[in-house]
Amino acid sequence: MSLRDQVEAQIPGVVADLKALVAIESVSADSARAAEVERSAQSIVQLLVDLRCPDVRVVRADGGGPAVIGRFPAPEGMPTVCLYAHHDVQPEGDPTEWHTPPFVATELGGRLYGRGVSDDKGGFAVHLAALRAFDGKPPVGVTVFVEGEEEIGSPTLARLLEERRAQLAADVFVIADSTNWAVGQPAFTTSLRGLADCTVEVRTLDHGLHSGVYGGVVPDALTTLCRLLATLHDDQGNVAVAGLTTAPAPALEYPTERLREESGILDGVQWIGSGSLVERLWCKPAISVIALDATPVDKASNTLIPAARAKISARLAPGDDAAKALAGLIAHLEDHAPWGAQVTVSEGETGESSVIDFTGPYAEAARAAFAEAWGVEPVFIGQGGTIPMVADFGIAFPEATILITAVADPDTRAHGSNEALQLGDFTAACVAETLMLDAFAQLNLEA
Repeated sequence: MSLRDQVEAQIPGVVADLKALVAIESVSADSARAAEVERSAQSIVQLLVDLRCPDVRVVRADGGGPAVIGRFPAPEGMPTVCLYAHHDVQPEGDPTEWHTPPFVATELGGRLYGRGVSDDKGGFAVHLAALRAFDGKPPVGVTVFVEGEEEIGSPTLARLLEERRAQLAADVFVIADSTNWAVGQPAFTTSLRGLADCTVEVRTLDHGLHSGVYGGVVPDALTTLCRLLATLHDDQGNVAVAGLTTAPAPALEYPTERLREESGILDGVQWIGSGSLVERLWCKPAISVIALDATPVDKASNTLIPAARAKISARLAPGDDAAKALAGLIAHLEDHAPWGAQVTVSEGETGESSVIDFTGPYAEAARAAFAEAWGVEPVFIGQGGTIPMVADFGIAFPEATILITAVADPDTRAHGSNEALQLGDFTAACVAETLMLDAFAQLNLEA
């Protein structure tokens, strides 16, 4: 039986185990479901124990979320590969927006729907399929590292890498947590934007006022906040905060009609910003207002509101410094207060950007394995999102090769309702990772 056949024979069982994992509501942002996050970690442990993993345990640092480390020792002379995924998931949001129950993985039209099917329990399932194809005896050393707090920004990951450095050290890190270029078209991600967010509060009054009596002279906080937020962009929609950088863009065409279909932008709504689409999506900063605290419409009265708040999220160009960028964003907000309003800015989270060097024998072996598995050459892409642990891995293990792979496709809708996994692509991803591990072993046999 060929290695491809061995992998494909495992797919039905792996999909069944993925469905069982999806049923565990491991939402790390919800303290009420902390026990579910723990149960998810224990389920990962059991799946590795069933593969006769000789060293598997739940670990954590500084009271953080439960991560799982499972180690299959390297045969003599062979490299070690760390296979990363995370088992925590995003909140499901409004269940009425889902076509199927969010925590009941459901197959429809060649896709598997459910929270976490791709982000990132599906990533772990790829690792599981590869290990089962080798019957728990991979040809290289394998460390499975499944994090439990990625969806809340991996706050204790750096400390965990420091404390568990010996167990996690590897020649190659495979991070299965990105997006492929298209259905049927694999990708390696080679750049990621950084992240910085903050909350801004605007105050204009010490109490609410009758809008008829005082309107036209006294500014209300919400109108003032709107004017402040409008200063974050120029008229074309480019970010107007001084000091944020732009990275070089790849010569890759992102068709406008494809973006229109994938984004769901409404008819007549214009794109914002300038430059090529990939430059705007992957290589330039972007700022969004992602939340607002003010009087709800159904509770509104004719009152000048004394205070209003907004949460602002900035995505940063690859290579930009997150702390410096956040300082620049805060300075902009403080310097552009309309009408002398009191502006208070509270720092939020930051996440570093990454530029991944896709060179060397392991990278080339991975490219060839993916091309063989998928039947097409992989595309090298950037991501507009942020995966902070990539920078953490790069700092902790600077000599290692880092490969960012994916099971998601552009219509996966991770973090949103109706998250889905294309099952044909899932099989191809499982085959690709298995062939890649075998190729890494062949490299060392030929050396």
